[in-house]
Amino acid sequence: MAEGLPIERLRQFLRELKPEARALLAAELERAMMRGEEPPGASFILDELRSDARNAGRKLPRVSNPQRLFFAPLEPFLVDDSPERKHRGRICRANLEPIWEWICRDLMPQESKTYADQVNMLLGANRKEGADQLVRTFQDLVEQRLRETLSSAKTDDKLRRRVSVQVGTPFALEDVREVAAIMRARDALAVIGTRLPLSITNLADEQRDHVIGLLESPIGRHREIFVYALIIVMSRLVAPWQLVRLAIRAAESDSAARIAETSYAVAVDIVLTDIDRMIATLRGSLKTGNSAEVALLLKEIHDAARTLRTEVDLSGDTPWGRQLAASRAEVAKLLLAEIDNLPGQVRRLLRPRPSKEVGPGAVLDPGDVADVEARLVLASVSRTYAGELAVSEATRRVNSELQNFFDSGTQVLLDRMRTSPLSERSFRHSQLDAAVRFCAKLFGVEYASTLAKAAEVAAKGEQKAAKA
Repeated sequence: MAEGLPIERLRQFLRELKPEARALLAAELERAMMRGEEPPGASFILDELRSDARNAGRKLPRVSNPQRLFFAPLEPFLVDDSPERKHRGRICRANLEPIWEWICRDLMPQESKTYADQVNMLLGANRKEGADQLVRTFQDLVEQRLRETLSSAKTDDKLRRRVSVQVGTPFALEDVREVAAIMRARDALAVIGTRLPLSITNLADEQRDHVIGLLESPIGRHREIFVYALIIVMSRLVAPWQLVRLAIRAAESDSAARIAETSYAVAVDIVLTDIDRMIATLRGSLKTGNSAEVALLLKEIHDAARTLRTEVDLSGDTPWGRQLAASRAEVAKLLLAEIDNLPGQVRRLLRPRPSKEVGPGAVLDPGDVADVEARLVLASVSRTYAGELAVSEATRRVNSELQNFFDSGTQVLLDRMRTSPLSERSFRHSQLDAAVRFCAKLFGVEYASTLAKAAEVAAKGEQKAAKA
């Protein structure tokens, strides 16, 4: 199909399809490919449909495949984090692929091939019920084989090393153990999930007691299920760090020492590890300049840290207190690296350069302006959460220096606009435009609007002088 039409005409045709038609087309092509029937251009068309869906902020429904169906019970326990960081009771999403390859290549290759072929055939024929039954049987078989392998590895160093190398993830045996445990407990965990609200806004009073009652029930308090049940609860919380309230209620105290003596102490560990995950994500977002994601992460880290510090008594030298302090220090370090030199960057861009440094038609580098603007947004957001993120002093200093600069510096820019020759006009304009953008981020639209009007007046005065 792609070969018979010019590429751009095909792309245009796909873009003009309604979302429902795109989803139907993608599903039918995926089913055909599972049956071993690949229509001409199918891969190209699927790539285009998925790309357009991502760009539009939508998720294109996908036909399940053998791997995705097998790992479905693990979905509530997956975490999008670096494979080098271990989360109690959770599995890094990036580790699923190497675990699946190990199962198919080394653990049970013949059974895996038979399973994949049969599931693909059933899905291709749109017989989902039959595929689900086959998936469940295969999950039971894999879980049994995993337990046997882990049991043997306890006393066999050679086997333990071999499995670690074959799986290839940083915590290979721990990841395999998590998969086996979740598969074994999947029915009980599904029951717990059905007895919880889909969304819990505030884990307090009756709602909190209901959750604890469920966790203390025979199905929830089983040693092999408890941690996973806590994570399911956490996945339903609008504010995941409220999970620590279960630990406080179970200990009937906010004392870290008292909480540490209960089985619910793991709830605090889970929240602290999740804070570290958010910090790692923040580091990546700062590098890519994703301002919206940075602002959201700072709020979430702030709220989580505040909940721990206000609801759990971490006074004294406690492991949890030290871990939280280290996390806050790491956030402060990341933010300071971005905003500490911000006043100097603003001054370098907006300094009143002499005529010899301004070439005809020159303007400020748009990339430099955008970079400083993004850092100003970060400084503003950081000031909002400064107390909990340990950057209060730095944000006050940066804000004060910027305020002093704009109080006096913008007048110099306006004077230069009025008196500069025609050849420098574009550069002086670009400096004032940048100053207006910066002020909007720092002091609000009203302040920036006033400066913009003053710049307009100065520009008119320059034009009159040029005519004279």
